[in-house]
Amino acid sequence: METPSKSHIGRKISRIRELRGMKQEALAQALGVSQQTVSTLENSEEIDEKRLKDVAEALGISAEGIRNFSEEAVINYFNSFNDADFSNSQGVSFGNFGPSHCTFNPLDKLVEVYEENKRLYERLLESEKEKVRYLEKMMDK
Repeated sequence: METPSKSHIGRKISRIRELRGMKQEALAQALGVSQQTVSTLENSEEIDEKRLKDVAEALGISAEGIRNFSEEAVINYFNSFNDADFSNSQGVSFGNFGPSHCTFNPLDKLVEVYEENKRLYERLLESEKEKVRYLEKMMDK
């Protein structure tokens, strides 16, 4: 993928949207426009200031942030996270997102959920039994 040029604001918007994990349809809905309008916007080299501010708000970034966006800045930002405790086999650091920072055992959580489901099922079963007893009592009267 080519890096957005400094002057092509539409490509910058597109890349920021992608980094946010947002589809064109979602941005269109936030702006109150069609997906085709967002597509046209992302292909535009320049857009008016009002539209830029609206797009920036929908993306959760400032208009200045869009204007100054660059792939290099994003890469430098993520490379600034450093944690010697966790890196992959290529030496790429994952910052505080690595498994060494997990504060619970996932299997314990799974067992907890299973036990809770079991308790809920038992309560539901008891409730149904009570309902049947009540209905039988009502029918006897």
